Amino acid sequence: MWIVAEDLSPYMGCYGDSINEGHTPVIDKLAASGTLFTKAYAPAPVCSPCRSAFITGVSQIKTGTNHHRSSRTTDGEVVPEALRINLPNGMKTIPQLMKDAGYFTFNSGKDDYNFHYNRLDLYDVGSEDDYKPGMNGWQGNHAKAMMSVTEGVWSARKDKDQAWFGQVQIMGGKADYKYVREGERLAPDEVPLPPYFPNIPSQRKAWADHYNANRGSDVRIESILKQLELDGEMENTIIFFFSDHGSPTSLHHKQFCYEDGMHVPLIIKGKGIEAGVIRDELVSLLDVSATTLALGGAEMPAYLDGQNLLDKNFKSPEYIFGARDRCDFTIDRIRTARSEKYRYIRNFFPERPLMQPGYRDLKPIVTDLKNAYKNGELTPYQEKFWFGVRPEEELYDIAADPFEMHNLALDSAYQDVLKQHRIALNNWLKECGDNGDQENAVQLKATYDL
Repeated sequence: MWIVAEDLSPYMGCYGDSINEGHTPVIDKLAASGTLFTKAYAPAPVCSPCRSAFITGVSQIKTGTNHHRSSRTTDGEVVPEALRINLPNGMKTIPQLMKDAGYFTFNSGKDDYNFHYNRLDLYDVGSEDDYKPGMNGWQGNHAKAMMSVTEGVWSARKDKDQAWFGQVQIMGGKADYKYVREGERLAPDEVPLPPYFPNIPSQRKAWADHYNANRGSDVRIESILKQLELDGEMENTIIFFFSDHGSPTSLHHKQFCYEDGMHVPLIIKGKGIEAGVIRDELVSLLDVSATTLALGGAEMPAYLDGQNLLDKNFKSPEYIFGARDRCDFTIDRIRTARSEKYRYIRNFFPERPLMQPGYRDLKPIVTDLKNAYKNGELTPYQEKFWFGVRPEEELYDIAADPFEMHNLALDSAYQDVLKQHRIALNNWLKECGDNGDQENAVQLKATYDL
């Protein structure tokens, strides 16, 4: 089972977060009884490219599913031929490969896949009654009983001895702050702001909201685990808990390739999984795809980008790569490489400021930040970072500079390190066939119209 949190940075006790220590007890217990990965990264800092990647086990760059919300049309309609993005011939999704291996499959959450598909080929139950193969609206397809753990899940299989593979969603950073246990809600002034934000009420509230979302996600996971226990499924279920990317309430996280946009929780727990293990290797959510197939005894296609994390011969890569492209109507292109010590970022449109028009423009975190800029209330760093021309290259020592405010790409002492990361990223771009081509006019117009 995959428990997939939306937009959740790992501000949890088991990840060493001092503010939420003791306030994420269920997640902490899950980690203590399984294996926790401290350096797990999403392939993209936004939902649909990341989900398109981990559901296939292949980088979204390679499959052409890298633009957020593509291969879409009006809700309730089949995507027309001109807008379809088809997966390469012979490529199957993880649920399809698990079905081929005899598993009953479901997804009680959203899909949000940027390719043309028939949901009935992926999932045995749970689709909307009026679903037709090839439908894919702006928000994507989702389960009829959204986020249920009693309908359209493991209990729906006719043969209770049949193995199952399922995806269960929690709202994570988007809405789980609503589920904080009584007496545990953090007030906005209880969480210190990172120095790249101005100290204004909307930013303080947004920052506290995400800490509360972690506490609320703990409650949601508790209900999922209780249902597994109640149905007698816990003993034979291997649980993967992860998120698709970082916090949506921080303008520094979601949609951007800084550490907190790409860094996600990852815990694996179940029969045969070592308990109380903390692993510090660099890993990717694409490894979750490969590991799932390996544990399930399913086919492991040669095209997979990830590795089986539990293989005794697992070798951590020297770099984990990621990418951000168009997000909704906001055109951008960012690539990143994370090594053991550094994060390297390349901005292909540096003239477009971080605060170019985006989907959060009407939220107080944006309107108040823009007002602070107009009123001259930002520090010189904040003004330049949020509203200035971006550097073409960025390089950060994550341990020494966790807020990523000191760009070492500008430091002569780090030119060798910069060159190493630049070459590594260039090699990955060649391997992926990522030549920077933008979407055609038909896709862009469909996005604009939607």
